This record gives sequence, C-alpha cells and structure tokens, in this order.
Amino acid sequence: MFDPQDLPLLEEAVTTEHTLTLEGRTLHYTATAGNVAVRNDDGSGRVSMFYAAYSVEPAAGAPARPLTFLFNGGPGSASLWLNIGGFGPRRTPTATPHATPPAPYTVQDNPHTLLLHSDLVFLDAPNTGYSRLIGETREDEVYGVDQDVDTFARAITRYLELSGRWNAPRFLFGESYGTTRAAALVQRLQNQGLDFNGVVLLSTMLNWAQNNLGLDQEHINLLPSLAATAWFHGRGAHQDLALEDLLTSASEFAQGDYARALQMGDRLCAEEAAATAERMAGLTGLSVGEIQSHRFRIGMEPFRYALLADEGRVVGRFDTRFVAEHQYVVGDGGADPATDDAATAGVNSTHLSAFMEHLRHDLGVTTTLKYRHLHNMFIEPRWDWSHKAPAIDHPHPVPMVELDLSAALRRNPHLRVAVLGGVYDLATPYFSAEVDVSRLYLAPKLRENVRFHHYESGHMTFVDESAVAQMSADLGAFYAEATDHQPL
Repeated sequence: MFDPQDLPLLEEAVTTEHTLTLEGRTLHYTATAGNVAVRNDDGSGRVSMFYAAYSVEPAAGAPARPLTFLFNGGPGSASLWLNIGGFGPRRTPTATPHATPPAPYTVQDNPHTLLLHSDLVFLDAPNTGYSRLIGETREDEVYGVDQDVDTFARAITRYLELSGRWNAPRFLFGESYGTTRAAALVQRLQNQGLDFNGVVLLSTMLNWAQNNLGLDQEHINLLPSLAATAWFHGRGAHQDLALEDLLTSASEFAQGDYARALQMGDRLCAEEAAATAERMAGLTGLSVGEIQSHRFRIGMEPFRYALLADEGRVVGRFDTRFVAEHQYVVGDGGADPATDDAATAGVNSTHLSAFMEHLRHDLGVTTTLKYRHLHNMFIEPRWDWSHKAPAIDHPHPVPMVELDLSAALRRNPHLRVAVLGGVYDLATPYFSAEVDVSRLYLAPKLRENVRFHHYESGHMTFVDESAVAQMSADLGAFYAEATDHQPL
C-alpha cells in the first residue's frame, strides 16, 4: 500500500467492496484503508495518520448516514481493539473471561457491528498502528493531552474534507484514555464550528487528578468494583445478593460511611474504625487486619494480589474475572501495566493476529511498516499530562476534562453522551465515571442528555460475548435518539 519513505507526501487509500451477512440480511459496504496528512498551520506535515473506514451507501431518498470516529486509549494504543474486537464489520470471538487459546482464531461477520447504525472510521493515534510523525515534527509536538487533541481535530477535519462528509451526523467513540481525548476533542471541534450529535465514552477517565497520592476519591470510586470482584470469585460476605443489589449497597457505603472514615483519618474513633473495617471486609473479601493495616485504603495492585493469595493466584487488572497463577516471580522491577495482566494477555494475541489478517486479506493493506498495536511503554513516559481547560486561565498539571465535556454540552444542547463501563474493571472503575459526570454541574434539562450503562464485563467490555450483545442494543438506541434516524 505505501512505503515508509513516502510518508511525508502520503495521502492515499485502498478501497475494497464487501458484504456482511447477518441473520439472513445482506449488507453491502465499502472499506477504505489509508492515511490523512495532518498539517500545521503553515502547511508543513505533522503526522501521517492511518485509518480504517467502513461505509454503507444509503438508500435513495434516505437521510445521510451518521459518521463515527473511533479510537482506543493508552496513550499509546492503536484502534484495532474497538475494530476487530468490538464493533467493526469483522470480529474475532474470545474465550472471555478465560484466556483464549493460541491460533488459529476465528474471524467472522460481526453481528454486533455499529455499521448497522453508522459509518465507521477507526483512527490510530500518532506513532501507533501505522500512524507516524512526519517531516521535522518533534515528539513533544504530539505527545501530550492538548497536543493530541489538536492533532485528532486536524485529522478529523481533514477526513471530512477528503470524504466530503460535512453534512453527516457526527459521533466520537473513545475507549479508556480515548475517553479523555473524546471529552476534550468534542469541545475543541465544536468551538471550531463542527457540532456533534453524540459522544460514546467507554471505560471512562475524565478527572486524572483524583489519582494523586494523598487523595481519597480514587479509593471511593474503586470500592464497588472491588466488591463485584470479590462477589464473582466467591469471596466476601454477600454471596446471597444479586450483583446489582451488591453494587448499589457498595456505592452507598463508598459515598457514605467509607468516605467519612477516609476523611476523618486518625480522628476516627475506635468503634467507627472497627465497624468500617468489618463492613469493608465483607464487601472486598479481604481480612479486617489487612484493611486496618492499610488504613482502609486498598489500591488496585495490592487488591489484585491479595484476594486470591491463598490460592497463589492474581486477578486481572482490566477484567478481574481473569486469573493467573502467581506463586513466585524472580524480579521486582517495573512491568508494562497494559500487558502484565491476565485480562490483556487473554485476548492480545487474538486481536492482533485477527486484525493483521483483516488488513492484509480483507482491506488489501501491504506495507513494510510495523503495526504498533501497543506503544504505550515508549509514549507514556514522554507524555505531557498538562491540560488547558475551558474558562481556566492556566494549564492544570493533569487533565480534568469533565470541564471540557460540560462546556461541550452547554455549547450544544442537542449533544448526547453515552457513558459505558464494566463492573470488573479496576483500571477505570465504572463508578468513577458516574462521580465525574455528576460534577459537570449541568442544568437539569442537560443532565437528561447523558446516559449510563454498566455491564458484567471488564475494561474492554465488548470482548465478552454476553456484554457485547447488550452494548450493541444500547448503542443502537443511543444512535437513534441522537439522530432521530432509524438504523438500517
């Protein structure tokens, strides 16, 4: 398709025609794989950004089909996960919540594809996938919260120019760090004159300040997911409760007595401390002594190793239903948090292998470039985390993009937002999103524009065969509401 030496001049694409057969229905669609040249204001090249796009020709007289731009997170992740793992026209099933066996893998027409509701453009972030910096571009010009948003805004605008899709209903779909990007990006694009119909936030992280040492909100947000994990593995004192009832009880405790205990610190009387530890032990499956020794602050990593320690096993980070044997490991240095995890390891090979086959055999992509599906260990240490939020004069040292999302909703009262998450995700707890969105401080009418859905799944909710079916139905309803347009 292209050669690395041609990247500074590249803006080419390969187009192929396909059919999708679902329950007796045949859908004809066009797939386009290529690059857009992201340029600076002076016309110099910044990034050659790779995309995989799928579109359906609307019937004669039908309204314009929606157009959704999708991206994963990291920072440092390509977009294959949302594509081949979730909502593209082709999908590979996994054995979630168990590790998927090695190849050969199945790649099949996707009954859950969002192509039924919208045309799709999957974008790879700079220096992930096949996207690369070009010309004299420095890493610090693209590696950062605001730099990244500016680059994506230029890429999306350029794609609209190339495709002529200016009058299509527009959506953003971000996962993980992609939700941070999407919240700031919709504000940036709308301020530039491009209103959006909807934003989908999956495994959401809007306020990164809450993770700073010494703050308690992270522990409050995490507690319902700890309780769900203990319940799933048969630990704790609430096996008789239905999961939803347990989550309600855990969230009420987290925001009530537990939050008070954290804020009181050493001022908490002995009776309250004992009662809090006892209640927390019942929810999390950990011992009262361990909870007290951590002053009620059980972080993600200590919990992962403590819950099933008596079995010599560790639960997953991105999906705590996954487990791995962990008797003894030589070495205590740092490991890649995106891959040193049973949940990621359980699907990583499946998705990369299936997507590379999809690129070659379905989309006709040929190149000598390496596809960087995960480049986070290189990009994250170089990332500029500061962010200039709307109506704030100076950049904050970490992104607090709920301010951007709030401004976007107030700027465009027709904007709809879907907030999705998995209850077994410790990396971006679903309850954290509910807390963050409650601090958008919207007028009552605008609050109705935001919808929440959580699923019995993990970070990549869509890899679960049960969860993805419900997600597809929920997203179909969301698109219909945001466009007043019925799906195909």
